[in-house]
Amino acid sequence: MATPMVQARSLDLASVLDSDATAIGFSKTESGEFTFPVATSLVRKIEAHFDLVLADELNFFSATGKPGEINEIPVSAQLGAQNCERLILVGLGNQSLSDLRIAGGALGRKVRGKSISLFSIAATSRVELRTHAIALILGSYQWSQKSGVKKSEIPKFLVADTHSAEVLRANTMAQAVCRARDLIHTPSNIKTPAWMAEQAKRLRKKGDITVKVLAGKELHEFGGLQAVGNSSPHPGPRFVEISYTPRGSKNWPHVVLVGKGITFDTGGISLKRPYETMIGMKSDMAGAATVLAVVGAMPDISPKVRVTALLMCAENALSSTAQRPGDVITHYDGTTVEVINTDAEGRLVLADGLAYADLKLDPDYLLDIATLTGAATLGLGRQYAAMYTRNTALAKKLHEYGESSGDRVWHMPLIDDYQVALQSSIADLKHTADKPKFSAGSVTAALFLEHFVGKRKWVHLDIAGPARSESDSGENPKGGTGFGVRLLIDWIAGLR
Repeated sequence: MATPMVQARSLDLASVLDSDATAIGFSKTESGEFTFPVATSLVRKIEAHFDLVLADELNFFSATGKPGEINEIPVSAQLGAQNCERLILVGLGNQSLSDLRIAGGALGRKVRGKSISLFSIAATSRVELRTHAIALILGSYQWSQKSGVKKSEIPKFLVADTHSAEVLRANTMAQAVCRARDLIHTPSNIKTPAWMAEQAKRLRKKGDITVKVLAGKELHEFGGLQAVGNSSPHPGPRFVEISYTPRGSKNWPHVVLVGKGITFDTGGISLKRPYETMIGMKSDMAGAATVLAVVGAMPDISPKVRVTALLMCAENALSSTAQRPGDVITHYDGTTVEVINTDAEGRLVLADGLAYADLKLDPDYLLDIATLTGAATLGLGRQYAAMYTRNTALAKKLHEYGESSGDRVWHMPLIDDYQVALQSSIADLKHTADKPKFSAGSVTAALFLEHFVGKRKWVHLDIAGPARSESDSGENPKGGTGFGVRLLIDWIAGLR
């Protein structure tokens, strides 16, 4: 589906009248008074033009002012509305960034699938404008293969902008999130590892990006990726390396992002139960989708940072060539691992990617992102990703960027007492704990991955919860959310 764009307009009555609809943000004080915190003078002109008192209209609707609340007022063309057919009063809550995101998401959903222009008067400062503009686009997101959907019908968003750079940045970031969402929503009969590699190759048309793909015998050193992916030999697994390396970037900081790219997950021989849990497993490559979208946005963001994305792509299928519990595999760095549960396949492919990054790419920062464990979802729900790192300063910075971007993360402990759960009598490691007393599945998964990162500044993001939404909520559609794209772009752009 085509992605809407945000455009800048002057903060004046002419912009209101030229738009099909105008959204006006409002709040409600503790005393019950309605206020219009943005462009009060323009609001008064709108009231005068249409012979309305907006506070009276809100009283009629019994408006609460909660973020995302929508009240519509049709306006008459006879009053000189020109194109404008309705005013939309949208609640801003306490006007926090979170509330502005909710308001933007609600407006986006209100007009999605409609070929209309919406002028939003809800934010003014740089960060508020960018936050709200991104939310407008993300709220309007839709993905469908229904034959009756007209793909050309998308809204156009307009914002009052005195900071044109923020509109450009908002479009870039929203486009990146939507790119990740498109990849996640694509059904797995189309989205094979080879297909993912082809999507990565499309980034070559952007400047300063190179793409390398390994397949077949070229993967002989990637024991984890082969063990998982050879269960579906046609087309088989793919290792995809995407690099953003502008001329003169040799001495810039180097960030390596490793994304889990399981294009469908049956659980393998350790078959998922109940079976309906497989329905959403086309989204098990959300980590790979995120890092692809992030590195694809780099030519537009232009940070003084080298960025490499590693997509560890495979299908975890049930077949005669599938790995078995009890198998021993050898990872890229030579570590031998005893397989315990074939449904814990994500850490096996990530281990190869992390080891490759450590041994071959010399990263200043190494970060992996994956829909890894149900345990993370049980602990944090769907609003926060579990973040693991021993670098407290880096954790603090990512937490701050998460709160401001909307991709929120929570620093979790790497508990060394649990290392014993990964001890094997026949290999260097077990890849998952098999003792009931070690129920901290997200922690032991992170401890396993840590064995492959050397002494790098490393972060593990377990996004099993926020990577997928069960309903339209906030800025997110039902399905893949594109979690992590905004967080990682903001973090990379802020590195020096």
